[in-house]
Amino acid sequence: MGAYLEYYSSMFILFPAIIFAMYAQAKVKSTFYKYLRVRNNRDITGAQAARRILEQNDLYDVPIERARGALSDHYDPRKRVLRLSDEVYNGTSIASVSVAAHEVGHALQHAHSYGPLKIRNAIAPTVGFASQAAMPLVILGLFLGSGGSLLMDIGIYLYSFAVFFQVITLPVEFNASSRAIVQLEANGLINNEEKPRAKKVLNAAAMTYVAAMAVAIFNLLRLIMLRDRD
Repeated sequence: MGAYLEYYSSMFILFPAIIFAMYAQAKVKSTFYKYLRVRNNRDITGAQAARRILEQNDLYDVPIERARGALSDHYDPRKRVLRLSDEVYNGTSIASVSVAAHEVGHALQHAHSYGPLKIRNAIAPTVGFASQAAMPLVILGLFLGSGGSLLMDIGIYLYSFAVFFQVITLPVEFNASSRAIVQLEANGLINNEEKPRAKKVLNAAAMTYVAAMAVAIFNLLRLIMLRDRD
């Protein structure tokens, strides 16, 4: 029971990061839906904007599909498919073209062999296992006391791998947003008045990745503190 209470009482370390994560999620939703109501000057859909950028970069073979759910937009590097939610695919708002261009940014990264994306894609299959296995090992090691230090070390090592994934995700996402703004401007899809609004949408989305990294790092520190407790 003591180990159980110790594990959960240490959660207070995560509170600042969790609050930040909650704020980031609320911010991205409020910003996205705010600019989802503002039509872009070209009156084009997110799907049309994505197709134009793809073709201007000779990526004719990357299909665009619909994704289920809100804010479910993503680029699948395994199948080389761009998937956009209905609000982005059919939407003619600044938010729609901004999010679509961001996902095309990932397709451009893939086509240009962008280093951080290659690393993230390489480790992605094992990150899920590492993060799921880490906590049971840490908890079991904590219950075993001094005899469970090896299990805790293994758990922390596995969780560190998951933290690294969050860290390497940041340059991938920020770079995709930078590419999005460049492509939107270069292809005349936004004007000077719309550029700051598009940046607000992309910056709000990027904040969620910063928050996810913060939660992961604070949780890693918590596990290390539990491992080094007296």
